[in-house]
Amino acid sequence: MANLKELKTRISSVKSTQKITSAMKMVAASRLKRAQEAAEAARPYAERMERMMASLLDNPGSLEGAGKLLSGTGSDDTHLIVVVTSDRGLCGGFNANISRETRNRLLALTGENKNAKILCIGRKGREQLKTEFKNAIVDTYEGIGKAGVQFEEAQGVAVKIIEMFEAGEFDVCSIIYNKFISAITQEVTLRQIIPVQLADEDDEAETAVETGPSAIYEFEPSEEEILAKLLLSNLNVQVFRALLESSASEHGARMSAMDNATRNAGEMIDDLSITYNRTRQAKITSELIEIISGAEAL
Repeated sequence: MANLKELKTRISSVKSTQKITSAMKMVAASRLKRAQEAAEAARPYAERMERMMASLLDNPGSLEGAGKLLSGTGSDDTHLIVVVTSDRGLCGGFNANISRETRNRLLALTGENKNAKILCIGRKGREQLKTEFKNAIVDTYEGIGKAGVQFEEAQGVAVKIIEMFEAGEFDVCSIIYNKFISAITQEVTLRQIIPVQLADEDDEAETAVETGPSAIYEFEPSEEEILAKLLLSNLNVQVFRALLESSASEHGARMSAMDNATRNAGEMIDDLSITYNRTRQAKITSELIEIISGAEAL
């Protein structure tokens, strides 16, 4: 039977942990609202930009003289995977799901005799992948979104990607992140950002239902003159979108995880309290029996 002092100490310890998890849940909830609003506000612009780039790619005339960001290098031998995770843990399966998808993607590329490189955004992604893919990790960004995701941070990542692409270090770049669905649901998303990829037929059908006929774009002064800046802007926007979605997903996952931890701590406190009371009652009963037995012996 457990010692009363040990039970009391353990109950006190679990109560302290419950206070911490409850506080972390409230902090995550307060940050989630702002992050969710930012992610949802960025979606229409990013999706419209993506459809515009897809329309350029679908038009054979626009590919004449187009940069490699749009048309590609003509090869897909080397892939760069941008992995968006968090710098901190205590957020359930948020980071593990991204690492699992990245690992599956890398193994699939290896099976196709392709080369793969990893650019980590967030410390947790590097920690979970370095054991198996240490040689593939080219760089890691930490501290992004610490005070809210800023567009300048996305630009910094995009500049690194552009520099690597212009140096011929990869042919295809994809980004893996958690898309925010709700506070308890995040969807692991793999999106190719270099070269620009045409939308799937299902996505096009869904877009047609939502927005009606496809828009016709007129470019002034000309497609060639604005294409270079447009391609860079699209890359910045898509990276920014991924960072915003990941930030909202992280806060939602942490809030959900801390809520579960708080409730589990409450259940543990109840169980320990019952055990404590039973042990205390048994000890009192045992002492009474000893006193009565001693009195009768006299």
